[in-house]
Amino acid sequence: MTERATPPTAPLRARAEIDLGALRANVRALRAHASGAALMAVVKSDAYGHGAVRCARAAREAGATWLGTATPEEALALREAGLPGRVMCWLWTPGGPWREAIEADIDVSVSGLWALREAAAAAAAAGVRARVQLKADTGLGRNGCQPGDWPDLVTAALRAQDDGLLTVTGLWSHFACADEPGHPSIAAQLTRFREMVAYAERQGLSPEVRHIANSPATLTLPEARFDLVRTGIALYGIAPSREVGTPADFGLRPVMTLSASLALVKHTPGGHGVSYGHHYVTPGATTLGLVPVGYADGIPRHASGAGPVLVGGKWRTVAGRIAMDQFVVDLGGDEPPVGEDAVLFGPGDRGEPTAEDWAQAAGTIAYEIVTRIGTRVPRVYVDDEADDQADSEVDGEAFR
Repeated sequence: MTERATPPTAPLRARAEIDLGALRANVRALRAHASGAALMAVVKSDAYGHGAVRCARAAREAGATWLGTATPEEALALREAGLPGRVMCWLWTPGGPWREAIEADIDVSVSGLWALREAAAAAAAAGVRARVQLKADTGLGRNGCQPGDWPDLVTAALRAQDDGLLTVTGLWSHFACADEPGHPSIAAQLTRFREMVAYAERQGLSPEVRHIANSPATLTLPEARFDLVRTGIALYGIAPSREVGTPADFGLRPVMTLSASLALVKHTPGGHGVSYGHHYVTPGATTLGLVPVGYADGIPRHASGAGPVLVGGKWRTVAGRIAMDQFVVDLGGDEPPVGEDAVLFGPGDRGEPTAEDWAQAAGTIAYEIVTRIGTRVPRVYVDDEADDQADSEVDGEAFR
């Protein structure tokens, strides 16, 4: 489906271009890797910074049968936007909007007795059977029920199910080190997951789905795919880790391209300090370009002096510190016009840096690079898959 709207008439200070055609193609590639398992498109944290509603719709169109969020508020926002079908959320705290989620037909995850009790009470108050998934801690050590507490949780869930308060639709867990192929914890977690699922099923639970595979497991561990795979970062065309491989290895393409318009180009003499602290001093007469984005827009300050930018067909490097709203690149005497695109990252096939390049420069992971891009940067949606000449639309929510 083509995203049709009138492109913005005024140049943008910065833009995060979101290629929905690439996202759909990624969903299809991931479905192929899933080998028959259903696919959940994880759109938590505003779809890793890409825009949850628009990406969720595109993922659905490409065959994702589930949507996943961390918080119930994220899941409810999808329902409010009119997205149908299965939606699951898993990060709950006491007193959360259980009733609202249950009434919105959202699958809710529970990791302990307190959460099961709150879900059951909310279902009783609403007069609706809750759809509940039990999460097992198989070794990650975050959310999830410990093996020693699993029998009590299973027993309580069966009792609530028999009472007509809920249906246990899933049993699931999450890997700690699937992005490190061969790590011994992977096999250990798989064994523990199978044991905990088998116990629950022996007690009488008949889950619709069993799932443990995240993006790296979907790509590299056929034995971990079970009934459903949960794809997050791979959905957006970013490899989970360098050890797993590159996006191209799996037929994936990065979805976000971040760029800004040069705000100033000026000549400076040698020995000129640049930005706070003068951590960069021009080695000789040169030209400097001002890129009008900074850490308030999500550009990591840790990449000061190292972040790569494509300007005028050449890679440049952040000169000095990244400030709140802007940073500088040394253009080495080149004189691109003010307004020229400075491309911070994109798919990389047009010579531009990638989110992984920025992650390396900042000492972090590419997940963080795309997710942290703030709402001052408009998301501009294009659909290169639908038309040779892509239509575009600026997400107005990004101007809040």
